[in-house]
Amino acid sequence: MLNHNYITELLKSKDIILHQVVENEKEVELHISQMQKPHECPKCGSITSKIHDYRVQRVKDVPIMGKETYLVLRKRRYVCKKCGKKFFEHINFLGKRQRMTNRLAAYIISQLSSLSSMKEVARQTNVSVTTVMRLFDKVSPTKKIEDFSSEAICIDEFKGNAGGAKYQCIIVDPVKKQIVEILKDRRQDVLIEYFKGLKGRDKVKYFICDMWRQFVEIAKIYFKNAKIVIDKFHFTRYVYWATEGVRKRVQKELEDNLRKYFKRSRKLLLKSYEELTAEQREELEVMFWYSEDLRKAHRLKEEFRKVLESSNSAEARVELKKWIEAAERSGLSEFCRCIKVFRNWFSEIVNSFDVPYTNSATEGFNNKIKVLKRNAFGYRNFERFRKRILYSCGS
Repeated sequence: MLNHNYITELLKSKDIILHQVVENEKEVELHISQMQKPHECPKCGSITSKIHDYRVQRVKDVPIMGKETYLVLRKRRYVCKKCGKKFFEHINFLGKRQRMTNRLAAYIISQLSSLSSMKEVARQTNVSVTTVMRLFDKVSPTKKIEDFSSEAICIDEFKGNAGGAKYQCIIVDPVKKQIVEILKDRRQDVLIEYFKGLKGRDKVKYFICDMWRQFVEIAKIYFKNAKIVIDKFHFTRYVYWATEGVRKRVQKELEDNLRKYFKRSRKLLLKSYEELTAEQREELEVMFWYSEDLRKAHRLKEEFRKVLESSNSAEARVELKKWIEAAERSGLSEFCRCIKVFRNWFSEIVNSFDVPYTNSATEGFNNKIKVLKRNAFGYRNFERFRKRILYSCGS
């Protein structure tokens, strides 16, 4: 049974009197009232202690022990001796004409800082989804950063499908590891509108992005003092995609039992050769015995590690050129796209070896956004989606 001290602490008020607790399997009812005290008349300002009558109000509160919780409040209605105005006593934890406590409203907002959907928060707190939306819409929007102060900036797109646009953009400060802004689209006009109003652009030394041409064009216009950098994750994956492409081609030409063996062993191809056990290396040799192309692809993948181990852009420039030439000599069609990408973005790729920052924080935020979107089965309202991202992922 819940005691008086617990309720007093729960409501953060010493003026609460607990009369009765009614419990069942699904809900808890706390019958309470407030200590009597003189009140000021809202009409004439006179002080009165005269009670006109009582009314009972049932309001929702924060769940206790997983049960729906209600406060059954016996409210006094005062009457002013001077002007005759009748009014209810003031209750600190309950707003005017509200059917839930202020504490429950604050609790709902705090729950939205997680990645739970609004529907799930509504279920946990015994309110409707529209109530959760209404409360969240009242939260002050996150203040936009107009003066950028860090030496590096990251930009990436994610599939949001909100506000009529398929992709939204995320701007991240990799130094402070925080989201700067969420843009409604990755179109050039949207990017121009945002970046032309961003102060402190001249201080940015590194503009980190993926291989979306619009990003690079924006960087050349608005970040003239910055090196344009393609994040290592975005160009490294082309090598792994090409290696996987060779395996899939070879696998299709084999018998069913071998096909299954190749598919089960695909991780051996992608894992670093130095990290493989002696037994795993033997398994890999079995795959190479069936296909020389697979051996070539694996060798190219391992040799690319030398490029990634470069200590600066000058060393990376030499190693990457060697690797591209080796990939061309291999004659593997799956590596053609990889070679083309590396040639087209050569300068931006080697720049990444001089930069102490990566897009890892951005990718981390993108993963959270995917979970947030999946839990909610998508967002149509972009402003609500943007606010939810900034509120859940930090800003």
